[in-house]
Amino acid sequence: MTDLYAAVDCGTNSVRLLIARAQDGRLFELDRRLHLTRLGQGVDATGRFHPDALARTFAAMADFGEQLDALGVRHRRVVATSAARDAANSGEFFAGARERLGVDAEIISGEEEAGLSYAGAVSALPSLPQPVLVMDIGGGSTELVLGDGGTPSAAVSLDVGSVRLRERFLHSDPPSAAEIGAARHYVDGLLDASGIPFADVATWVGVGGTVTSLSALAQGLPAYDRALVHGSSLAADELDALTARLLAMPVAEVTTLPTMVPGRADVICGGALICQTVGRRAPAPLLVSEADILDGIVLGLLSRDA
Repeated sequence: MTDLYAAVDCGTNSVRLLIARAQDGRLFELDRRLHLTRLGQGVDATGRFHPDALARTFAAMADFGEQLDALGVRHRRVVATSAARDAANSGEFFAGARERLGVDAEIISGEEEAGLSYAGAVSALPSLPQPVLVMDIGGGSTELVLGDGGTPSAAVSLDVGSVRLRERFLHSDPPSAAEIGAARHYVDGLLDASGIPFADVATWVGVGGTVTSLSALAQGLPAYDRALVHGSSLAADELDALTARLLAMPVAEVTTLPTMVPGRADVICGGALICQTVGRRAPAPLLVSEADILDGIVLGLLSRDA
């Protein structure tokens, strides 16, 4: 027996869709889509969704909804993360999501977000040395989960992501040394208080657009290739060099890099700084996974039905 499952993740910088077919307890990906809508535009400063950000996000949801309806997908879950947790006018967001996707969006906690990212990441990377630290750098938050044997033992959602760090600290183009120092100090403070025992980490896995973009850039890919990104790794010196390069480049120059999309070009330096700062504590190279929170959501739907 086969059935279709779908997950939609509404994050601070992107809205993403995964549709998978379930057969004999296994999942087979049918469609994976992404729209960079910057839903969290200005939320950190104003506490509200910007009308233009809502319009962009609703257009992406309409695209997803048409595909879900065309395929007859019955099992759907829509989650909203950092930006939706912080916006005072989230009612507009929920009404628009319901109209276009046919189900209510759920604001999930940072801890659940972290657990779903962990489940998705490890499902696609078997036989990893334990314990495993999974890192998901979003636009508004960063999730860190440490687990052993597939069971999370520590999880935290940090109030910093690529968009939030850019808007709070990295104001110049390119950022100044003082701005970079202040941003790094802030991230270090959050990591100090995170409770994650970084010294215990045997495998460090990164998921999400920041990490996959960094992998593609480090490899010098002429065009983005998921097969080459998934399972790739970045050593500490490679991550240091790439972060320094991105922080020194104006946005207009970053936009011209192969595989870099305009909606991520202005914030990739912030995401890279977060990644590098975590990496200075994790005694392992960064292993990149294309599977992430979307896969975790779909796996949860399948498990619930079973």
